[in-house]
Amino acid sequence: MDIQQNYFSFLGLPESYNIDLQALSARYRELQKTLHPDRFAHLSEREKRMSVQYTAYLNEAVTTLKSPLGRAQYLLHLNGIDTISDASVKLEPAFLFEQMALRDDLEDIKALVSPEKALGLFMDKVTGQLLEYQKSFSDCFDVRDAESLKMATAIVRKMQFMVKLQKEIELVENELD
Repeated sequence: MDIQQNYFSFLGLPESYNIDLQALSARYRELQKTLHPDRFAHLSEREKRMSVQYTAYLNEAVTTLKSPLGRAQYLLHLNGIDTISDASVKLEPAFLFEQMALRDDLEDIKALVSPEKALGLFMDKVTGQLLEYQKSFSDCFDVRDAESLKMATAIVRKMQFMVKLQKEIELVENELD
């Protein structure tokens, strides 16, 4: 095993957006049993340290690949595109206007006397849109030419907005509880 490998290689998975999450979990459990620091407690300090490093890398890999957004960002990263710290992708004004309208809708829902049902329907709408973006990303990424990767990058930016909105909805749900 080599922590210089990308996450997909490290986990023995194909480098694809559409991965088998059950296979990912099974591989995680298998490697966790093999790499866990407790198994190295009786060995040298170097071997203990390496076990901790491998386990940390394994946890980071699984966390990244389990997340649809994280997986998309990582795949673009492997293709030399930084979508985490670089927000230079210009989004269409219509999309940005839609985001403002969605946030206004969330504020309106929060003001309702009984917002629970409306909030659930709103979350379903946002989740549906995010699923559409995930499908579009997968389609673009599969092509992997320059234009498709550019489109995939713009889709990831849209996914970032939608994931952030999902988190805002979850905060409102928690406030209601």
